[in-house]
Amino acid sequence: MEYLYLGRTGLRVSELCLGAMSFGGDSDEQTSVRMLDRFVEAGGTFIDTADVYNAGASEEILGRWLKTQRRDDLVVATKVYGDMGPGPNDGGTSRKHILTAVEASLRRLGTDYIDLYQVHVFDDGTPLEETLATLDKLVSSGKVRYLGASNYAGWQLQKSVDVARHLGLEPYACLQPLYNLLDRDVEQELVPVCEREGLGLIAWSPLRGGWLSGKYRRGATGAIPGTRIDEASRQDWSEAWGAYDNEHTWGVIDTLHAVAEEAGRSPAQVALRWVAQRPGVTAPIIGARTLQHFEDNLGAAGWRLDADQMARLDAASERPLRYPYDVLRKFVRRPA
Repeated sequence: MEYLYLGRTGLRVSELCLGAMSFGGDSDEQTSVRMLDRFVEAGGTFIDTADVYNAGASEEILGRWLKTQRRDDLVVATKVYGDMGPGPNDGGTSRKHILTAVEASLRRLGTDYIDLYQVHVFDDGTPLEETLATLDKLVSSGKVRYLGASNYAGWQLQKSVDVARHLGLEPYACLQPLYNLLDRDVEQELVPVCEREGLGLIAWSPLRGGWLSGKYRRGATGAIPGTRIDEASRQDWSEAWGAYDNEHTWGVIDTLHAVAEEAGRSPAQVALRWVAQRPGVTAPIIGARTLQHFEDNLGAAGWRLDADQMARLDAASERPLRYPYDVLRKFVRRPA
């Protein structure tokens, strides 16, 4: 396992991040602990959760496991925003909710500090200055070491960077967006902001709920029963079968399988590796329901796709740009 700096900070994290969204839900505590143990055994140090994952159960399971570890060897990330109760202030990023939420997360995690505290979704109902000033105080108090954001639009991230700079507040160190071979919209504005402003990028859903795991090939006629995509199709989630059953997806999957066979790796490992090697990326977030799939995901660490393999995957997954990005691309004067 290699270790990279998180953006322009001095914090080093493992090249894969373990996502704990399934802990206390699809993965029971015993399975979750086995994943955590195996991740650390493989050299992993970076673990990501959120207060809303399974109504706090994910943080609780992680907290009980943390008591068996040397805390300072690990980088623990969690998030704030989600509604954690019926009250009008039980969600969002107001000062009131952030201060309540961070204490609850610290209690569930059983720790004195959170390494990376991330705003889960941009809150357009709270003044940005209020959110950033409250987060700054958490860093000053020592309860939080670094700050991050997730699910922001380009202008929201850039404005957050600019407001923090103008007011002398602790800036975001990273962004956690959706990013994978099938979802590359992040490259139009968010990746450039991260690169130019020095934010690390942690990609969620790098296998897009299983589409890029190797389970599917051209000719499939529906989601495999019991899988994430099957559930997504019934729940009308974004990775549902109907959203991706198209020629573009099957072209990407064709190339993914071809490169995987050539590299002697699984399709999931190649899909994860592609994300890890994209400009600006610090780490993809891996997460699985079963230990078998988790073990396969760990195999994405410690090797690299060559330039030709990356170029073939880039070409297969690229989509036509819309205005103004199509025009702007023609006038680029400085190579990325």
